[in-house]
Amino acid sequence: MEYFAFQWHITEACDQRCKHCYIYALGSHAKFKEMSVSDMQTVINNIKKFCQKARRLPYLYITGGDPILHPQFWTLAEMLKNEQIPFALLGNPFHLTPEICTSLYACGCRKYQLSLDGLRKTHDRIRRPGSFDKTLAVIPYLRAAGIDVAVMTTVSRWNYQEIPDLIDVIVANKVDIFAFARYCPNAQSKDTCCSPKEYHDLLEKCWQKFEQYKDSSTNFNLKDHLWTLFKYEKGLFDPKSYPDDDYVYDGCNCGNCHFTILSDGAVYACRRMESKVGNALTDDLYNLFTGPKMDAYRVYEKFEKCAKCELLRFCRGCPAVAAGYHGDMYAADPQCWKEN
Repeated sequence: MEYFAFQWHITEACDQRCKHCYIYALGSHAKFKEMSVSDMQTVINNIKKFCQKARRLPYLYITGGDPILHPQFWTLAEMLKNEQIPFALLGNPFHLTPEICTSLYACGCRKYQLSLDGLRKTHDRIRRPGSFDKTLAVIPYLRAAGIDVAVMTTVSRWNYQEIPDLIDVIVANKVDIFAFARYCPNAQSKDTCCSPKEYHDLLEKCWQKFEQYKDSSTNFNLKDHLWTLFKYEKGLFDPKSYPDDDYVYDGCNCGNCHFTILSDGAVYACRRMESKVGNALTDDLYNLFTGPKMDAYRVYEKFEKCAKCELLRFCRGCPAVAAGYHGDMYAADPQCWKEN
């Protein structure tokens, strides 16, 4: 049975102040929101009910803010352990010790996602002084506890030239999974985006690094769906090998196999753009997923550029980046270099 992913923000509390953070960009940090234990149980019950109806297994990505800063985090961890629901954490390195990592594994945490947004100077400028070295320092704690270490990088004009060298650091520190996604701009920050050529050139350099390290222990997750276009142009992906039908085989998960739940229960089709469809504390998640509000995020013929492309059912770039840049998720991905 396949999994259905839920990205669950249980708190907005965080001890970093990342330049690209949507919580701080929206100004919602003036009063941190944290989900109560009783509301957490309501969400868990709703998730279980959804998965029974959808015939899927739940997989939770618990985040925040920093989820460990929630005063009832360990209560939630025990709840998930009792329910036998596996989860990953997306958080900061500052509160991780060998003992904490061992306890996380005992509760069912199987992956911990850290962030590195460039080499030391750049990363610390984006996030917090000392963050780079602390992130590298906790990797052995997680690995020793049996937890897979994932590192995510948010790519922007601030750091894109450092990503190939960062891959050397990733491999040297025996990170299990590495991926990057693009910064979602707004009307005031479009200049933080790479040009299509700059982004294509970055993918080419990273691809060469991935080939260099293909026998390493690091798995390179091609998270950005523009990798599909990249591989297609290299002859490494053939859409004709799939049935000629209307089935969506890959591409952005918005509206397909993912929900985001915020600390006030709000449910989003995608956290990286304004896409609220309901509330997990009051609405049935299955009804939300199959309802008209979610349907609005899967009208594939509306994609301005992608609808004309042979990769529509496999790529679609990043609608959230398009939404941030153009104000419309169905507009052209600003980093897509393909000419229709």
